Amino acid sequence: MKQKTAPKALGNEREHLNGLRALTITGTAISLAMISAAQYIYTHPQIVIGGIQKLIYKDGKPINSFEPFAAPKHTVKENGNLYITEISYGKDYPNSYLDITYPTEDISIQRPTVVYLHGGGFFGGDKVMGDPMAVDDDANRLFEEIVSRGYNFVNVNYALVPDCHFPVPLIQLSEALDYLKEHADELGLDMENVVLFGQSAGAILVGEYGALLTSSSYRELLGIVPGLTRKEIRSLVIDDCPYRTEAFGWKLRLMLGNYLGTMDRNGEEAKKFNPLPFLNESYPPSFFTAGNMDGFPKDMSFMSEALRKLGVETEYFFVDRKTAELYHGYLNTVKENPYARECFDRILAFMDRNTR
Repeated sequence: MKQKTAPKALGNEREHLNGLRALTITGTAISLAMISAAQYIYTHPQIVIGGIQKLIYKDGKPINSFEPFAAPKHTVKENGNLYITEISYGKDYPNSYLDITYPTEDISIQRPTVVYLHGGGFFGGDKVMGDPMAVDDDANRLFEEIVSRGYNFVNVNYALVPDCHFPVPLIQLSEALDYLKEHADELGLDMENVVLFGQSAGAILVGEYGALLTSSSYRELLGIVPGLTRKEIRSLVIDDCPYRTEAFGWKLRLMLGNYLGTMDRNGEEAKKFNPLPFLNESYPPSFFTAGNMDGFPKDMSFMSEALRKLGVETEYFFVDRKTAELYHGYLNTVKENPYARECFDRILAFMDRNTR
């Protein structure tokens, strides 16, 4: 008996279904692989951060070093400023070097001291390079104006990931300030009349150090005891940084999670990172500003308002984006941008008011 064969149309339909099934299986496998890859990258943020670091340091410059990145200088600039570089302030961590700029060669003149911490998300930046994520990373124009105002200016480097994580840079800030105080006479620095000025990641360190100065609970939590006193730190300038880990979006969780060593926004390391719960009425007078496009105005306004309610002298400069678009690090555009100019003038006035 002759066997019946399936109609041609039915055979084509089966082939079509088999093809769809194969595509579905392949698509599912690709999706699962992509999800797994995304989860791995998310839980290993140094993969992404490391890629960014390679772009920043493509010239082969090391990220961290126990040796100076450049030959030390002791020179007088054309404008008369005395410039001394690559002063070692510690031996335990890489990048433990600082530079000092004086208005003149006469370091015996009593002048207030500004100590500056650069930005860069704790994975980039440098006391000379500035913040690679800022709209204009040339912060030197700010430094020159501060010195011309009659301040001695100290620019501090600190260690970056992946070699060092929180709270190493904060420990280094404390070490640098301790070193400057111990060697104040030979360096010609007034370390009883100090302003701490930080941008982005550097601003995070400045805010945290302010809490170390004034909160025994925060000192105990971090195990860091500053050598300076609240009386010696006359004011803080905190330029555009995040503190509230619970509000971090995925970008901040990736960047600062890498620095903290955990993606947990509410874990123990996050509690140590955020100084806001430790603010009190003894906190130093503080000036805040933030960009309105990719900055952190909510954190800056939150901290400023919290201090105001505690009776601490505070000032917050912010421009609505309807008025002007100001990006992270906009303060560096002080020579071109009228809003940066206004903010910087108010910072200088705030510093003068608390140091003179």
